[in-house]
Amino acid sequence: MAKLAEAGRSGRFALPRPMLKKPGLDFSFSGLKTAVMLVIRKLEKSGPLNAVDRADLATSFEDAVIETLVAKSLRALKQTGRDRLVVAGGVGANKKLREQLGIALEKSYGSAYYPRLEFCTDNGAMVAFAGSLWLRNGAKGSLDVQARARWTLEEL
Repeated sequence: MAKLAEAGRSGRFALPRPMLKKPGLDFSFSGLKTAVMLVIRKLEKSGPLNAVDRADLATSFEDAVIETLVAKSLRALKQTGRDRLVVAGGVGANKKLREQLGIALEKSYGSAYYPRLEFCTDNGAMVAFAGSLWLRNGAKGSLDVQARARWTLEEL
């Protein structure tokens, strides 16, 4: 997605910035995904999406996600009184996110830390690592756990 976005123009598609006006640190990209789907449907009425449409839409999507992540990250630092941010997972490999966070944190006298690119992988790897630490520390779980779509690390 990021590679496709490199070829696109910012601002062609007005996509929402999810939950920026809501207090707190929660965010959800389901509304953004719906907005992208609606843009695609509208464009497809004129025929298949061309390379320019795809690149511009990818750029608009990336811009919306990055703006949201930067704003929520700055809010998290402010609420916790911290000045250092660790960015991990697959999103940590995004060059534009790194640039925008760097600019925003420089203005607010904070700093961001990233794993090497080869370690910026899917969040499933982080959950597995958290589980390995849990087991290494002697924790035992039972097999009668109720499956849930979402778990916080505190609940595990």
